Amino acid sequence: MLVSRNRDTNSLLKSEKKSLLRFLALYTALVILLITLLSIFYYQSQEKLMFSNQRAELSKYAYIQTRRLKVLHYFFPERTTYPRDPRFKSAIYDIEYKKIFSLLEDENIHFDEEIYVTNKYIHFVKLLDIYYLGTKYLIIEVPEDTLWKHEAWKQIAMGGVLAFILFMIFGLILARLFLKPMRDSIMLLDRFIKDTTHELNTPLSTILTNVEMMDTDVMVEKNKKKLNRINIAAKTVSQLYKDLTYLTLKQEQKDHREEIELQGLIHDRIEYFTALANTKQLHFELDMENVIIHADKQKITRVIDNLLSNAIKYNKRGGSIGIKLRIGMIEISDTGVGIDEEKIPFIFDRYMRFNQSEGGFGVGLSIVKKILDEYNIKIEVYSKLNKGTRMVLKW
Repeated sequence: MLVSRNRDTNSLLKSEKKSLLRFLALYTALVILLITLLSIFYYQSQEKLMFSNQRAELSKYAYIQTRRLKVLHYFFPERTTYPRDPRFKSAIYDIEYKKIFSLLEDENIHFDEEIYVTNKYIHFVKLLDIYYLGTKYLIIEVPEDTLWKHEAWKQIAMGGVLAFILFMIFGLILARLFLKPMRDSIMLLDRFIKDTTHELNTPLSTILTNVEMMDTDVMVEKNKKKLNRINIAAKTVSQLYKDLTYLTLKQEQKDHREEIELQGLIHDRIEYFTALANTKQLHFELDMENVIIHADKQKITRVIDNLLSNAIKYNKRGGSIGIKLRIGMIEISDTGVGIDEEKIPFIFDRYMRFNQSEGGFGVGLSIVKKILDEYNIKIEVYSKLNKGTRMVLKW
């Protein structure tokens, strides 16, 4: 199914980015682990190959030295000079590992190993069946040729980098394939909201207009209460409609900045929400000064409306809403259910809802953050469960 894309859904949403980063982090760790294991395996295979080549050469040296020891054994004590060879150095030990004679540079002998490397020397241990001069162990020593190590590390570095790049390209392709259903779902949701918003406009305007036009002076008290409930419900839907409209229809409109008298604007919005606040018997505690801000009035109204709406929706019955206005600062607080401290960093994520008891799509605070970012206004959130929430805007 084809899904249209707008500017908002064309870029990765936060949840998709988080999923992508988590997948890539895990995938990268596994790739590094795999490359490390392959590198270790390759290095060990090269080391075994080196030992195999050296074993053949050192076995030939050991055979030559054994024949020289045999000659020395038969002509001893007329000949007492230990046989030497410029190609290698050697030592002889008896059956109890006691040294008989040694020319070795490194005397660290491992009698339980046939061939090994220690301190840049290769040692080859040869067991003699015939004890010439009392010798049971003949040790052949040659300097270690480190050329194979340099070549092995070079191959590991080049192969490792190439393999890492290829694996990461494959991982990115894989991640996009896995995340495609999520992206499609988000775009479908946006499309649904956009279509629904179009359909809400006319009936909602009709309800609000007719409620305002009704003459309450001739109504009985019972009908007045019913009309008040209709008015509250219509304004609640209107608040949601304005949020959805901002998200899907008006966000690409130009920014019409003007001087806004915030104290008057807040009083207007409090009056608008008074009926809704009365349903919970909430009261407002105002401490405001005259403050002028230069911004788009519709956008700032969206910010105030969303913060007031949340302060009402998530407040306790009989609670209070505090509003403090100073130059460069607005503070809106409530005595409501509060937010878990660990979840505060995520409250501005789109479609994120932490309280399922109240309605909404979880878009209000994402709109607030988007608008505040546009005007470089910082927002600080302080909240404790069952104590309340305090939102502080600073510019």
